[in-house]
Amino acid sequence: MRKEIPLSVPNLKSDIISNLEECIESGWVSTGGRFISELESKIADYVQVPEAVSTQSGTAGLHLALKVLGVQPGDEVIVPTLTFVAAVNPISYLGAYPVFMDCNEFFCIDTEKLEDFLHNECNSVDGMLYNRKTGRKVAAIIPVHVFGNLCDMERIMALSTRYNLKVLEDATEALGSYYTSGKYKGKYAGTIGDMGVYSFNANKIITTGGGGMVVSNHKSYLDHTRYLGIQAKDDTLYFVHNEVGYNYRMLNIQAAMGVSQIDQLEEFIRVKIRNFELYSKLLHDVNGLKMLPFSAGRVNHWFYALAVDKEIFGCSRNELMHGLIEKGIQCRPVWKLIHTLKPYEKCQGYKISRAMEFEEGVLNIPCSTNITEEDVRYVVKEIEQFKR
Repeated sequence: MRKEIPLSVPNLKSDIISNLEECIESGWVSTGGRFISELESKIADYVQVPEAVSTQSGTAGLHLALKVLGVQPGDEVIVPTLTFVAAVNPISYLGAYPVFMDCNEFFCIDTEKLEDFLHNECNSVDGMLYNRKTGRKVAAIIPVHVFGNLCDMERIMALSTRYNLKVLEDATEALGSYYTSGKYKGKYAGTIGDMGVYSFNANKIITTGGGGMVVSNHKSYLDHTRYLGIQAKDDTLYFVHNEVGYNYRMLNIQAAMGVSQIDQLEEFIRVKIRNFELYSKLLHDVNGLKMLPFSAGRVNHWFYALAVDKEIFGCSRNELMHGLIEKGIQCRPVWKLIHTLKPYEKCQGYKISRAMEFEEGVLNIPCSTNITEEDVRYVVKEIEQFKR
């Protein structure tokens, strides 16, 4: 019997309804209302920072954060090529340029190559770093905690201090991931750099339908983020605006969903880990397939990555993907590498190799927090049918 199993969908429960009813009955469905501040407070408490600022989306949060951190037109920002394009587009919004880095075995930015680039391809002049090839100032690094994996923030922060670079953590996929050893033991992804951003898009581990959150240990950064996100309004009565701002506010009706979802986050992570371990066990003896492990630490296991070796499995990643989709099992390849996309093909990429292997051979398979053990076993059984 055919089953439809989505890749990653929201896990919504009826306790959200009363919050939504309150928004409708009170009329607070737009950019004001109590649920916005309540969600900001809950997220700040959860990731153990003093304050958080909600935004329309994770992308909006990244845009605001880059601006607050002082990225200027003509600057360069170092980013991974293996990520969703939303991590990179805000750089272009500001008239700056991305420099693309390779990834490590956990899909996160390769710090060996990052250090090599900073040391061998750049010059420090009067406390600023300049790319020898382009002559542009290198202003910031955006480490992306891909699929919930934890970047090597110890090394990234050490490099940022050495070379005077700002660090904006893209933790849009990593809410709930934290370090269990080292200098940042107990620290959550997103709370270590100068600023961090989370996403509540519908496919994330918790959702508000859309929306994002900016965190920082620097109150001035958050104050400026909030100010810019409400159209840089200096006087609410006479409509005075002293900077160019943005309509990047979260809606109260979105936040009403989020205040319920955040209370379920730990249970969602337990389900993610349980299902990943089941997939790994069931696929362990299937030659040519491997569930790729997550990094050290407590990782939220947001997206699962299945590596397909065509020569051994007898079926390519793409053949397996299209076959599963025809059977009603939603899956997808990892992203097309951003340095190969038309808007960015003229930007600099540095020693990219592993990311190309992942682009060719990795498949994301169903990982929703509401899929059951029976669903996992069904997906594995269907995958096995493609073994040749």
